Amino acid sequence: MSLDDNWFTEKNEELGIAFSLKLGPQGKLHQEQTEYQYLEVYETATFGKLLVLDHCIMLTQRDNFIYHEMMSQPALFSHPSPEKVLIIGGGDCGTLQQVLKHPQVKQATQIDIDERVTRVSEIYFPELCSENNDPRADIRFEDGIAWVRNAPDNSYDIIIVYSTDPVGPGEVLFTEDFFRECHRALTPNGIFVQQSESPLLHHDTIIRSMAERISKAGFDHRQLLYFPQTVYPSGWWSCTMASKQAFPEISRERIEKSAIITHYYNYNIHKAATAAPSFMHHAK
Repeated sequence: MSLDDNWFTEKNEELGIAFSLKLGPQGKLHQEQTEYQYLEVYETATFGKLLVLDHCIMLTQRDNFIYHEMMSQPALFSHPSPEKVLIIGGGDCGTLQQVLKHPQVKQATQIDIDERVTRVSEIYFPELCSENNDPRADIRFEDGIAWVRNAPDNSYDIIIVYSTDPVGPGEVLFTEDFFRECHRALTPNGIFVQQSESPLLHHDTIIRSMAERISKAGFDHRQLLYFPQTVYPSGWWSCTMASKQAFPEISRERIEKSAIITHYYNYNIHKAATAAPSFMHHAK
């Protein structure tokens, strides 16, 4: 990360790429070393406020809705009746907000180890935290891995893992053991969702091995979903859905007749997100 000439730049030496955002008049709004990570908030000139953890961009106000919707809405609309949802990570609460848009959800439990991410988000990203006081929201600041390990069998209809990159503390969230615990904690028609990095940059290093581990953990069905994410490396991202049973055909009528307002996700986006580019077919 660097702050040169009033620009925030995230550099990735390993990939040989960088992404920059020009800062607004206020520049850095907040910084602190939490118990777990270095947290910063900036004002940018064109992307609104910017949340940074350990010098890596987490979200901006301008484009976060794409990620939060694609991490939640495809699974919620694919499941016949999602009542209990677990979110691992997601301290900014944007994914929790999306989950709670569904009236059939009776309980949404969010487990993030770092309370400061949520408290700072409540100050600088209140639009993402608007549903934190919903009686169905159960926000806890604990170890998500331990939470899943201790969860009874068949506890959740959907488990969403809003994880950091698979390095350091986030690495364990990409292991076969963790996927197996999620499989056990899901109901028979439950759906597991986890971000799976950039198809352009990470197929050989992350996406392929992640798919293999998910299969070994007992999930018989997988679906990679592709979507743009401007501020992440390559600007193109993915998440992986997995289930014990075959995914039902997505219902246009169910999506279009719902009262749920989204800014990116819709029926056509869902169908398009499942279409893999040719190079991904060749890489299998």
